[in-house]
Formats: sequence, C-alpha cells, structure tokens
Amino acid sequence: MERDERVTKCFLACSFATILPSMLDTFLVPEKTVAQAKGDGPSVDVSAAGNRVLLATLHITNIVEQESLDVGIYGSADGATWTPKPIAVFPQKFYRGQQPLLVDLGQHPEVKMLRAHWDAHRWGRGTEVPMFEFHVRLKEVPPEVLREARAEAKAMA
Repeated sequence: MERDERVTKCFLACSFATILPSMLDTFLVPEKTVAQAKGDGPSVDVSAAGNRVLLATLHITNIVEQESLDVGIYGSADGATWTPKPIAVFPQKFYRGQQPLLVDLGQHPEVKMLRAHWDAHRWGRGTEVPMFEFHVRLKEVPPEVLREARAEAKAMA
C-alpha cells in the first residue's frame, strides 16, 4: 500500500473512530481563519498525547482564484524556540477541500509543542492580495488504528 493510501485510510479511520476524552483533538489553525499573507497559528501543547502519531487535516473553505497556500507544522521543546524546518508539510494547495497529513513525532522526542505556519501567494489579474479561509485540525491517532496500520506496514515489509 502506498503512503498516500495509508494516510487516506488513517484519515477515514480517525474520522469515524471513537476519540476518547483524554485524546488530543484540537486546532493548529482556528476555524474560519482568513489568511492574506504569512502567518502562524497558536502554540499547541501535544505533550499529553498518548501516541506520538497525530493526524493533521487542512480544511480550505473559501478562496479567490489564482492563489496558493503553503502550510507547514513546526515543533518546539519549550514553546519559544521552533524547529528551523517544518516537521511536516502539506502539499501546496490551490483549491477548496481537505488534505490529511500524518505527523509522526517519534523522530522528534523533544517536541512538546506544535505550531502551523502558512504562506499565501496570489498572481494574475485583479488585486494581488491572496485570501484563504481555512483551518487545521489536529487529532491523536487512536491506538487501535495505529496498531492496525503498523501491522499492515510490517506485513508489507
């Protein structure tokens, strides 16, 4: 199974799985955020997450034509100093829709905080100011979904 298929399968499983009250389910970028330039979401504490694998979903709800949105997720041990490069990056987006992304913090044991950073660009006719209305939801991957995905990956290796 290709990586994109595994992410989609996890996205669907996480969407319908029972999220326990103690499991992380929050926003890296608040709902109805309107971006017209570069920006950062709030710092989100992920240290209490039982699993170090999280599902981030970019939801673009409104746009204008001829523009692009780049969103990366950065990590921090203290909420003050952030990784120089993103831990995870969504593919560049041009249209409305949803894009799931698995964020595996297993390679980053020091990370206790996450933050989204975005950059919006516009070209063509009319105003050159981009406009995206979007949000990024962050969910902890339920243990049963994670176990199933790992078993499937191991069987394929």
